[in-house]
This record gives sequence, structure tokens and C-alpha cells, in this order.
Amino acid sequence: MSETEPTSEATEPVDAERLRAERDDLLTQLARARADYQNLRKRTQVDIDNSVRRSLEGLLAGMLGVIDNLDFALATKVESEDGKALAKGVELTRLQLQQVLAQENVQAIPETLAFDPNLHEAVSLVESSERKPGEIVATLRRGWTWRGQVLRAAQVQVAKAASASTPPPAAGAAH
Repeated sequence: MSETEPTSEATEPVDAERLRAERDDLLTQLARARADYQNLRKRTQVDIDNSVRRSLEGLLAGMLGVIDNLDFALATKVESEDGKALAKGVELTRLQLQQVLAQENVQAIPETLAFDPNLHEAVSLVESSERKPGEIVATLRRGWTWRGQVLRAAQVQVAKAASASTPPPAAGAAH
């Protein structure tokens, strides 16, 4: 070896330090890229789930309207044999539709006396001496939940205290 040639030992520590710093920087960048990728995957999945949920909510809400109409049809009294056969078909159709909704975890809100603003929509107040104020007097339209969330609130009539300002009509009073 001649004296004019630089020794590799002198440049080796500088190169090793530079390479270690470069490696550390690349490892840090890789860790960040992995984390960014995982976050992107999670956000994308949430966006997909929300999009599917919004689409299904509309479809399921439309199906609830169909069940309402089938209930109205079944509430009609029929006397003829043809009418009874038709009512039986409507009843079976309603049952099948309700089974499909149950498979999608759509459940009717149970009818209770206690008004819950998270589950019920008070359509009107009704004076009642038989019910405590705030209790449900009648359910006008059944409510439904889906995946633990209210899909459609039940429409109900809620009791209020009977007003004392209106005296009952006197017996035998002339009009």
C-alpha cells in the first residue's frame, strides 16, 4: 500500500454512522407508512359500513311502511270465504316480511306504559283519569329498532292529567 492512498479505516466509521442514521430514518418512515396504511384501512371500512347502513336504512324503512299497510288490511273485518282466504294470504305475507326483517335484526319496539322519548314520538296528549300523566294511552304506529338503533320511533298518545276546569255535565240539564 502506498501512502497516498486513503485508508478505508478512516472513512469506515463515518460511513457506518451515516448508514445507521439512514437505516433508522428509513425504519421510522416505514413505521409511519404502516400506521398510515392501517388508519386508511380503518377509515375506509368505516366509510363503507356507513354507506351500506344508510342504504339499508332506507330500504328497511320502506319495508316498515309495507308492514303498516298489511296491518291495516288485516284490521278490516271480512265475512265472506273469499275475503277470509285473502286475509289469510295477507297475514302470511306479513309474517314472511317480518321474518325477513328479523333476520336483519329489525325488531318491534315493545309496547309499554312508560313513555321513552328515545323510543316514542308523542303525537298527542289525551286527558285520562285512568293513566298517570306521561304514560302511553295508545300506540298509533309501531316503532322499530335496527342493530340497537331506533329505525322508526313509535307514534303514541300520552296521558295528561284530566283538567279540573271542565266540570262534568249536570244530569238532566237542558241544552
